[in-house]
Amino acid sequence: MQQQTKALHAGYDKDSQGTMAVPIYMTTAYEFRDAEHAANLFALKELGNIYTRLNNPTTDVFEKRFAQLEGGEAAIATASGMSATFYAIANSAEAGDNIVCARQLYGGSLTLVAHTLKRFGIEARFFDVQNPDSIEALVDNKTKVIFFESLTNPSIDVADISAITAIANKHGILTVVDNTVATPIICRPFEHAADITVHSASKYTTGQGLAIGGILVERKSLLEKLKGNPRYAHFNEPDASYHGLVYVDVPLPPFTLRTRLSLLRDIGAVVSPFNSWLFIQGLEHLTLRMKEHSANAQALAEFLEAHPKVTQVNYPGLKSNANYENAQKYFHKGMCSGLLSFEVASLEAATKIVNATELYSLVVNIGDSKSIITHPASTTHQQLSEAELIACGVPSGLIRISAGLESVEDLIADIKQALEA
Repeated sequence: MQQQTKALHAGYDKDSQGTMAVPIYMTTAYEFRDAEHAANLFALKELGNIYTRLNNPTTDVFEKRFAQLEGGEAAIATASGMSATFYAIANSAEAGDNIVCARQLYGGSLTLVAHTLKRFGIEARFFDVQNPDSIEALVDNKTKVIFFESLTNPSIDVADISAITAIANKHGILTVVDNTVATPIICRPFEHAADITVHSASKYTTGQGLAIGGILVERKSLLEKLKGNPRYAHFNEPDASYHGLVYVDVPLPPFTLRTRLSLLRDIGAVVSPFNSWLFIQGLEHLTLRMKEHSANAQALAEFLEAHPKVTQVNYPGLKSNANYENAQKYFHKGMCSGLLSFEVASLEAATKIVNATELYSLVVNIGDSKSIITHPASTTHQQLSEAELIACGVPSGLIRISAGLESVEDLIADIKQALEA
């Protein structure tokens, strides 16, 4: 099936009532047939619903549908995009290990890997996403993850996915790709040998800023990389917390299985069934929206590139952009998503422009149907020093726009008056 068909039908066999819309199963728990049935579910001898912290019928449809769109084997829905990222790393690494991360990350992800995970004993080492050749010098026998974004937020760089995954596979290391900004409609990292993808479903998946949630997706045949791999002994040895289960010996996708049975069980950052239902609604028209978001962002980028007060425009759909070649290689049908950024002369000039817009909303979110403007240096990346801001591609004069679905003529007119106010 093509993407738009999957977005409408994948993962849902109509229930006993024949409902066209996926039902919302707002329940914490499920009744077992008898004691043997309960024991079999907990022992994985049978598959079924146990408790909504572990699984839920509405969330199951969302997970299956998203996994098919991404081209993966299985998925785990989570309470937020940040929890999906945390689970992906925590399922791979432990105290004493290290992860190799792109410097160009969303501000929350940077804080997670550089500060929060440090307190868990996991070291983060950083590379420039525009120079993947620098990764290999950072790798040692305790490296468990290479983490990067397919389309970075807010520096708007396009990762050379194949170059990064080639290095990771050479050393038997898992790659985790945040594919939030591109979405499965525009970029499919599994086609370029990535292992795990994570998304903030709060962004383009819902499309209207309605709900917080995230999702983690495992590629097909990841078992072959994990089985017997000395870097990931916890997948190959008995898990004392789950009856001595060896994850690579179970005929289920091992990465998502361990995420569910260990991390969802113990940490509990699980998505609400109602939010899963909202995300299912968003997926139904994600293909159509990404075309419009991309078209509006392209027109805005072209206008900004020609404006004398703009010193730099970051959008991979521009032929002048350093990421144009990678966008042509990794992105589908010329779409480059709705996120762009541009630079003006100073912090003062940037804040003046942000304050002067009328149609754009000053909001720290992206992927909404309504257009959003943000000054990252004073909001999402405020915790970084000036040197750290420069290193991750967020100078103080940078303005980020999430192009919505309004008339592009109106979007251009508003940013024009703000630049010239």
